Amino acid sequence: MKTDPRSFTAAATALVAALGLAACSAPEPEPESAPEPEASTVEQTRPETETGSETVESALPAFDAQTLDGQGLASTALAGEPLVLWFWAPWCSVCRGEASGIAEAAERYDGQVDFIGVAGLGEVQDMHAFTTDTGTDHMTHIVDEDGTIWSDFGVVGQPAFAFVNPDGTFETVAGTLTEDDLDAHVNAGPLAE
Repeated sequence: MKTDPRSFTAAATALVAALGLAACSAPEPEPESAPEPEASTVEQTRPETETGSETVESALPAFDAQTLDGQGLASTALAGEPLVLWFWAPWCSVCRGEASGIAEAAERYDGQVDFIGVAGLGEVQDMHAFTTDTGTDHMTHIVDEDGTIWSDFGVVGQPAFAFVNPDGTFETVAGTLTEDDLDAHVNAGPLAE
């Protein structure tokens, strides 16, 4: 039986292509001690202005927002206070999962640091349901309907945190934080002064 060299070449090419595709879709083995992914951190300070020979950092980003309970809250009322802003969305399952830890931290630092939720990317009724379901309804939550506050703090996705120092400088951290990491950021930032 004679084999046509063209069919043999075509079959070999198809086999090589199939093996190549299988290799591309196979997951790469993970190294034995792969490091845990860390939350990304972006230090933020407001633009600096020159006043004579002295450089002064501008204050906390200006905003005038409504809280979930319908009260007005302006950044001027928060100026000079150590703060942790928690950026969340009502449909975010990761935010829901970390909510009890945030509520516990708010209680742990009560009287030292104010924890304020900054809710965005959802409907107000869903935000109310989220805070009730997660036990964070005792905290103050700002409704950031147009995303301006998120943007001013450099937040592009939820969850995220902004650790605000009394002088208005802040550090924004994207992603979830363990209790130890949250405590470390609070103590290195808002409570360090």
